[in-house]
Amino acid sequence: MITDLTADISCAFRWIDVTDPTEQELQEIATRYSLHPASVSDCLQPGHLPKYEQFPGYTFIIQRVYNTDPNADADTVQELTGKIAMFVTQEFIITIHRKPWEPISAIRTEYISSGRCSSPFQVLNILIRTGLHSFDAPGKAITDSIDFYEMQVFLRKRKLPLLKGLYFMKRKLDVIRRLLLLTYDIVDRMDSHETANAYTRDVRDLYVRQKSLYDSMFETTNHLLNLYFNVSAQRTNETMRVLTIFSVFFMPLTFIAGVYGMNFHHMPELEWQYGYPMVMLLMVAVTILVFVWFKRKKWL
Repeated sequence: MITDLTADISCAFRWIDVTDPTEQELQEIATRYSLHPASVSDCLQPGHLPKYEQFPGYTFIIQRVYNTDPNADADTVQELTGKIAMFVTQEFIITIHRKPWEPISAIRTEYISSGRCSSPFQVLNILIRTGLHSFDAPGKAITDSIDFYEMQVFLRKRKLPLLKGLYFMKRKLDVIRRLLLLTYDIVDRMDSHETANAYTRDVRDLYVRQKSLYDSMFETTNHLLNLYFNVSAQRTNETMRVLTIFSVFFMPLTFIAGVYGMNFHHMPELEWQYGYPMVMLLMVAVTILVFVWFKRKKWL
């Protein structure tokens, strides 16, 4: 669907918004505004990563924005984010996306209808900034998840699938970090010496903050995974230690029981009246000696 967002507004430029376009609509847009076939082809690729390209007559940008309600186990670029393609000149800006993106209508009302935007590049700057802000909510959610998992890792009785949750969180962070890394070229080109202003500096500051935040969360998640495995290994070692202590106590007792269970005819203790209680006393004495030895070694 092709919509002229500036059709009923007195504006010095045009903003054409295209939602879920057909190939015929894309071809119509490409022909009307002389768009290169390569950039039009990129619009059709749902998993295309962020990019910034300069064509004769216009600037072509692809930005990824975070989906409002992704699946809990989503961990790929397409599942977590949506693609917005933008064509910008001094006369017009064209935005193309598969799914409706709510901020577009809000930007139109707040900036276009009120006359606060005087050029397509200002609209572009606002779109890039809004796209970066779409990562605020997932960043806060992941921060809360990290705090939750960090607390759960150190609990002795865990019934939650922590490893699975940490894995998907790490995957999400990895995808977002890669997208932000590729978005750097867009922000850097927009905030170049020729086009830099207070608005582009604000977008750069926002980008640096988002990149630093997600880098920090990624490192924390990696650290948390290592802690999980270390704590799990420690708990396994503690279990093995307890089992080893029990086995050390029972080894000499099993040996004594085995000796007197051989049933040879010429074993005088078997016919002795006090043989049984003496063997019991021997077992108690051996158990006490093992206990004292463990105490002195500080293994108990």
